[in-house]
Amino acid sequence: MPPTPLRPLALLLSLVAIGAWPRVAAAQVQLRCEGTLLEARGSAELERPTRRLSFSLSLEAEAATADAALQTLQQRLAAVRTALQRQQVEDLRVTSPSTWQRPAERDRPAVVTASLQVSGRLQPRQLQPLVREVGALPGVRLAPVSTVADRALDAAVRRQLLRAAYQDALAQAREVAAAVGLSRLVPLEVQVDGNELRPMLMRATADAAPPPFDPAELALPKDRLGLLVRFCAR
Repeated sequence: MPPTPLRPLALLLSLVAIGAWPRVAAAQVQLRCEGTLLEARGSAELERPTRRLSFSLSLEAEAATADAALQTLQQRLAAVRTALQRQQVEDLRVTSPSTWQRPAERDRPAVVTASLQVSGRLQPRQLQPLVREVGALPGVRLAPVSTVADRALDAAVRRQLLRAAYQDALAQAREVAAAVGLSRLVPLEVQVDGNELRPMLMRATADAAPPPFDPAELALPKDRLGLLVRFCAR
């Protein structure tokens, strides 16, 4: 028995871009599905070589007054900046400092804490100096280090992920269509969830024991893309 025709469907043909994807204007069109409407979700992910390491750290100093805490913080920042410059840091960023006062307690006097954040990118071979040299400086607290892929390849990777995710959705829709005795699929709507970069983290601590930190042991950067496709099956 032939499938029951569906009434005309007003469907939006669009690519919804998130994150690194460029914005795409949506065009609304009137489409007709004389068949069965199928919906499938596809996904794809790709590991990429590590090009840089992205790091961040917090820097703190304490003193009895805000002026003294800020002065010590400034001295510690100079030491951190010098150490990072020796390692040829890229995209070095330093936030403005902030202060807050810890009230006096029974066994501790009141103190003022001054802090700021430092971030940047390094070559993978600089992981060990970052952890052992910079992480050991007074007032430094390292956050997890993440791997970064070559951003110049983003466009090619997006195209590859898009094709793979669509083929995944198409394969699923074909299985469903075959199960109900249909063979032809016409895509009606595609919604892209986004090109998501999953930073792969390694927690770096200044007091870790040998052997040295090896950047080759860090997880590779990974991009993932998902999409929703609606097909008209006949």
